[in-house]
Amino acid sequence: MLRLHDTATGTVRPLELRDPGRVSMYVCGPTVYEVPHLGHGRFTLVFDVLRRYLTFRGLEVVHVSNVTDIDDHIIERAAHEGRTEPEVAAEYEASWWAAMDALEVLRPTAVPHATRYIPGMVELVGQLVARDVAYETDDGVYLQVDTVDGYGLLAHQPLESLRVGARIEASEQKRSPLDFALWKKAKPGEPTWPSPWGDGRPGWHTECVVMSLDLLGDGFDLHGGGQDLIFPHHENERAQAVAAGRTFARHWLHNGWVMVGGEKMSKSLQNFTTIGDLLARGDPRAYRLLVLRSHYRRPIEVTPETIATAGRGLARLDALARRLALPDPMSGVVVRDEAVAAARGGVDDDAVARFCDHMDDDLDTPAATADVFDLVNRAHAAADEGDAEAARRLGGSVALLCGAMGLRLRSGVGDLDEPTRQLVDRRDAARRVGDFARADALRGELLAAGWTVEDGPDGTVVRR
Repeated sequence: MLRLHDTATGTVRPLELRDPGRVSMYVCGPTVYEVPHLGHGRFTLVFDVLRRYLTFRGLEVVHVSNVTDIDDHIIERAAHEGRTEPEVAAEYEASWWAAMDALEVLRPTAVPHATRYIPGMVELVGQLVARDVAYETDDGVYLQVDTVDGYGLLAHQPLESLRVGARIEASEQKRSPLDFALWKKAKPGEPTWPSPWGDGRPGWHTECVVMSLDLLGDGFDLHGGGQDLIFPHHENERAQAVAAGRTFARHWLHNGWVMVGGEKMSKSLQNFTTIGDLLARGDPRAYRLLVLRSHYRRPIEVTPETIATAGRGLARLDALARRLALPDPMSGVVVRDEAVAAARGGVDDDAVARFCDHMDDDLDTPAATADVFDLVNRAHAAADEGDAEAARRLGGSVALLCGAMGLRLRSGVGDLDEPTRQLVDRRDAARRVGDFARADALRGELLAAGWTVEDGPDGTVVRR
């Protein structure tokens, strides 16, 4: 049984499903006013791996992730650039999906947009006002958090402790510095929608409550995002649902920071590297492998050195795929029982079981990935000894488990003409027996044919 850390309880506990065989998962998506950075890349990869693994285990996954297409940042950018808010949002949403596609992140089952759910948000705010847990001021409508049972659950701090650390502007009419906006009344030049409290727009924390409950229903299984969303965003989402008398997420999951020189990567610190920067410099699969080699709850340092190390790991995987002509594990979303049956015994059952044990233990991808690389070594050793059956079984396991984590293998076999493939194979054979003079000569032939030749620890990679 899959056990995951639950932010609400602070413990690793079983992911108990509302509906047997079906996982309902909501992951907070982008606010589309800027190009995505590596922090965005990490959380999408973490939840992509989780989704793929759940599918691998035979579960149906309904994955909802929103797009915030109206907020202060979008309004500010539109005003600064002399454009409309929809134009800004459309440009950066397109940039988001291009980056996600390059990282081979599966598209969510549903992608609700905030602007299309505003009538539902107005309805929720009205319910909260009617319950006397929200109140109107000159500039909007606020939730009174001290009326909400258990406020501070996700932050693991009592209400009084949170109140002491909060700030309040003198101009605000809030009853507590922790009270947050459900509805913001119109300001000159801003887009607005009608409501009983005057024209305006919803507060950020309200959209995900409405969208998640509408698309997934009460008591959906899992709500996730980066650690930066725990407080106040997710705390405030939960507070609205509780105040409205709704059952919200049953399990909360959050991934760790991306670090740059010991600091969290973020737009506000202006230290972020965009996903586009990463893609321009190398193989996008290297970032997925780097994420897999780090436990999702721990910080991850992204530097040229860590990316290069991941790149060398990819070279090892690709070399085995080329040597054994392994199938592409990414031809579709991998389901364990179907894939094992299709392989007809061509996988190592013990290796698959160990992989599942690691993944079931709070998504321990570092241990699972280490096992995959151990399989790579064993497959090469079996091939060196002439045990084709063992090599095929171990190599098939590598392909299967990489597919379960969304890590594409590139054998290059299908891209190479037969003479080139033979040169590559002969060069790898020469390197394995230590005939480096012969390997250098074959390298020269490849270079003369117009190929770029790279030496990995487990084989030759050729590109044009």
